[in-house]
Amino acid sequence: MIAVNLSDEDRWKRYNNFSPLISIFKKFHPLNDEMEERINQYTFPVSYKKNKFLVSPVDRNKYLFLIVKGVVRGFVKDGKAEITTWIAKENEVVGTIRNLWLVGDSEEYLQALEDVELIAIPHVLSDYLYENFPEANIVGRKMMELYYRSAEERAFLCRISSAEKRYKRFLLSFPDLINRVSLKHIASFLAVRLETLSRIRAKI
Repeated sequence: MIAVNLSDEDRWKRYNNFSPLISIFKKFHPLNDEMEERINQYTFPVSYKKNKFLVSPVDRNKYLFLIVKGVVRGFVKDGKAEITTWIAKENEVVGTIRNLWLVGDSEEYLQALEDVELIAIPHVLSDYLYENFPEANIVGRKMMELYYRSAEERAFLCRISSAEKRYKRFLLSFPDLINRVSLKHIASFLAVRLETLSRIRAKI
């Protein structure tokens, strides 16, 4: 592994002197001291202003990101149209899935929908933790269960035939996003026209 060379040795000072990723992992399983040390050493904080891209297809993305503050969406392009595939908020880990296992380009964009604070997690760190710490595999499995259920919910939502029912399901599944994400992105996520979504909201 290659250590991250940051001039700011106090990068975790504002986070109680350790990477917030450690607290997330500990919700799933206790960590040993060496594993915590590795996480502190190789993860680092980054921030993006609203509407900026964390990742685009021109990047060879080498990181996952823990969202500490803010909202991020993933989308792909179909011609000039943007198709929002997911929306995530605080304490969720996001990234381009294809770059986890394959070296190559991804068609996906990651965009900040608010000013965001993130913790960058190098893919090489994830690989190292899996290979050297049994705890990492337990944490990874439990986190994957959560994200698999979230992906299943998104797959179900987009297959509901009625646009109104899709929106009502969105309100149930993602109630804390409705006032934080623009209607155009929600419409894209639900695969409905913005005008249709506005009529549904007025009706409800």
